[in-house]
Amino acid sequence: MQALLLTIGDEILLGQTIDTNSTWLGQELNAIGIQVARRITVSDGLEDIQDALRYGWTHMDLVIMTGGLGPTKDDITKKAIASFFQVDLVFHHETYERILRIFERIGRPATEAHREQCFMPANSQLLPNGMGTAPGMWFEEKGHILISLPGVPYEMKSIMQDAGLPRLASQPGLIPIIHRTLLTAGKGESELAARLDSIESSLPDYIKLAYLPALGQVRLRLSAYGGQAVLRQQEVDHFADLIYQEFGTAIYAEGDTTLEATVGRLLQERGLTLATAESCTGGAIASQITSVPGSSSYYLGSVVAYHNALKTRQLGVPSEVLNQFGAVSEPVVQQMVRGVIQTFQADVAISASGIAGPSGGSPEKPVGMIWVAVGNGKDIRTCELRLGKDRGKNIEMTAVLALNELRLWLLEHQDVHGTGISF
Repeated sequence: MQALLLTIGDEILLGQTIDTNSTWLGQELNAIGIQVARRITVSDGLEDIQDALRYGWTHMDLVIMTGGLGPTKDDITKKAIASFFQVDLVFHHETYERILRIFERIGRPATEAHREQCFMPANSQLLPNGMGTAPGMWFEEKGHILISLPGVPYEMKSIMQDAGLPRLASQPGLIPIIHRTLLTAGKGESELAARLDSIESSLPDYIKLAYLPALGQVRLRLSAYGGQAVLRQQEVDHFADLIYQEFGTAIYAEGDTTLEATVGRLLQERGLTLATAESCTGGAIASQITSVPGSSSYYLGSVVAYHNALKTRQLGVPSEVLNQFGAVSEPVVQQMVRGVIQTFQADVAISASGIAGPSGGSPEKPVGMIWVAVGNGKDIRTCELRLGKDRGKNIEMTAVLALNELRLWLLEHQDVHGTGISF
């Protein structure tokens, strides 16, 4: 079964709202064997909605529409659907009574707009909305299915989880779709593709390898379609094993986890504490670390020493080292690691100092030159980065690569365990 995800709303086309609904729907549909073949976003115009609906109904088995089901006058999805099926809008008493009960419970009167919201296409089958006033709608005709949903994400998810997905999962003709996603860091997409060429060439037609790049990271997704699920899973696992053999520790995890969560898990497993010392990244590394729930069990804190005087006072970087090598140098980031470990009594640390840009560089130290150090007081690993001139990207890339450097250091130092310091 192939599906079209149809998103309605000028606010999405204008970039005022991000379409998270389609991302969630795509994941959920794939999990039950429905392949999303296309995503379309259209304006709130009646003709635009009808044109997209005609396309989806002609070319797809399933169309899922989100948006345009609220009580305001610009919500015209139901009118477009009724016109498409050439049916009338009829008043649905049960929905209106439910809305009245909701507003009575919160001590507010329902408006005429809420009453208008209860007119539905005559051929619709309603899907209950446990989180709002607008029900979803199911239409089925000649082997095609249309589902219309509110655009509010938590309402849309509630309707699909309670009613839409279970009903779709029972449809005939669904094929197994097997995914396995390997998460890599520190390797570029071109390097990965070159080294995986022979493996990719050996894939059968029903297994695909996709490269999904982000700053400093690439997801490798193996996907198998059709056949017997058990056999397809075995084949996908075989090719995943080959990729592991090729890249080893460059693969940091699988699935939907993050690099910072993986680093946190390694620290927790060994009872290690972490601190950070940042200059050019201005706290971005700390922000990534603390985005993980439970990071307080291993992360102690950070010193953002942007000015050289703070590098000396707070982190113990000797002024003569700064004068001789400059703030953007290997000796400085090494001392930043030692200093922040001493300040926080941490087991391991990350430091970064560089020229994030877009100005401030020199021929010897151009914009995008950044030094990173990770380790403990006995063994410090350093890395020189040569990035571009985009300040935001440089900071984000440095945070990713610094976390990956710490991950690799931890894997190479399996004998390092926590000191037992309480905090």
